[in-house]
Amino acid sequence: MPTDVDPVFFADCAARSFFDQVANKWAVMILTLLSDRPIRFNEMRRRLEGVTHKALTQALRRLERNGLIARRVLATSPVAVEYSITPLGKTLQVPFGAVYDWSINHLDDLEVARRNYDARHGD
Repeated sequence: MPTDVDPVFFADCAARSFFDQVANKWAVMILTLLSDRPIRFNEMRRRLEGVTHKALTQALRRLERNGLIARRVLATSPVAVEYSITPLGKTLQVPFGAVYDWSINHLDDLEVARRNYDARHGD
C-alpha cells in the first residue's frame, strides 16, 4: 500500500493555507460584493446578513493580508473605511462565479441529499 502523502495535505502547504485563509463563506461573499464597486464597512455589514462585526473584521483582514482587497481610510467625519477588490482579487471572480453557478444549478440535488441524510440519521 502506498504511503506517499499528497503535499496538499501537509500543514505548511501553500494551497492549504489559501483555503484556510480565503476559501470560506464570508470571504467569497465579500469578494462578490466588492466586484462591482468599493464598499464601506457598515454597508458591507448590512448587506451580509448574519455576519458579526468580529467575523467581518477578521475576514476583511485575511483578505487584505492576502492581497485580495485594499483598505482605505476616508477623511470624513466620522472616519469611514472603504474596501475595494484588487487586481489579484479579481482573478478569483471566474472560479468563484463557477462555484456559485454550480450551487444554483444543484440546489434541488443538495436539498434531496440533505433530506435523505437527515431521514437516515434521525436529524
